[in-house]
Amino acid sequence: MRIITLNLNGIRSAARKGFFDWVKNQEADVICVQELKAQAAELQHPSLMLEGYHAYFHYAEKKGYSGVGIYSRHEAKQVVTGLGFEAADQEGRYVAIDLGGLWVASLYLPSGTAGDHRQAVKYDFLDRYATHLKQQKGSEWIICGDWNIAHKNIDIRNWRSNQKNSGFLPEERAWMDTLFGEMGFVDAFRLINQAPDQYTWWSNRGRAWENNVGWRIDYQIITPGLKLTVKSASIYKDQRFSDHAPLLLDYDTIAFS
Repeated sequence: MRIITLNLNGIRSAARKGFFDWVKNQEADVICVQELKAQAAELQHPSLMLEGYHAYFHYAEKKGYSGVGIYSRHEAKQVVTGLGFEAADQEGRYVAIDLGGLWVASLYLPSGTAGDHRQAVKYDFLDRYATHLKQQKGSEWIICGDWNIAHKNIDIRNWRSNQKNSGFLPEERAWMDTLFGEMGFVDAFRLINQAPDQYTWWSNRGRAWENNVGWRIDYQIITPGLKLTVKSASIYKDQRFSDHAPLLLDYDTIAFS
């Protein structure tokens, strides 16, 4: 079972750069996308559809902003959009589908880089989402998306100079410690790949991409019951569809009930 996640930085922009041509050949079971920057009517365009997949989206109320989606070969038994609070629901930051004992979510956590107000929104989102995660019982989960936090020094090239910047603040990293610690969730990529210099986002400033001055802020985060199913993990960098790179994970076949 292959699952891909990518922040598109605009679905129409990513399509023009060849994302859909590429992803059609990946034989993925599920493709999670974030930052659509599009509404329902715009996503009816044939260039943004994937033949053989069911599509589930959560749109931001503000046009040209945020939005998340899931393309799945398997029809969802249930679909959940939003998390029940403003930053998630009005900004189109969460959709999850039940594939029969296995839930897959596409999540786009807020960035705090726009200033103190948005950082406060991010912290509130983290607090509320932690409460939500603690209430998820009885099913296995794969939560894909742009979490807008680099967890450890290994996950960011210039960690020393970014310790006071949103995305690598001590409070954000402590939240991730709790997620992977007492809450029991697992960073699926790091089960397979412990190497440094593995990044999924690069600033458009300077020559960050060329010099691999990046951040690993896109994840597939799983419940502990799925640890033994993770078989391979990779970041695709041969083509650029966005300022993020696709994160691909292969899991042992999971039977759908």
